Amino acid sequence: MNPGNDNDGKKWHELPGGGINPDAGNSLENYTGYLRRGEKPQFNPDNCINCFFCWVFCPENAIIVDGEKIAGINYDYCKGCGICVNECPVSHEPLPLIMVEEKIEL
Repeated sequence: MNPGNDNDGKKWHELPGGGINPDAGNSLENYTGYLRRGEKPQFNPDNCINCFFCWVFCPENAIIVDGEKIAGINYDYCKGCGICVNECPVSHEPLPLIMVEEKIEL
């Protein structure tokens, strides 16, 4: 047995799964919108094709869904990373998602 190996002699398929969040679903308890630093995505529903790529890839669960449509962005959770904008497959103007400067009031 290797020093520092905590497998207790178990084979790989006998080990518990890694990367599992035992407290899944708690992200809505933690606002992350305060992490934005000068930019945020702006949503234009008229140009959205409702592919849900933005919703799938958003790391903060900030994309608002209403039934079978994207309805907007919850800025309490959006940290302005721009992943939603980068993953949007729409390539013609005007785009459904663009990054805009955010005025921060102190």
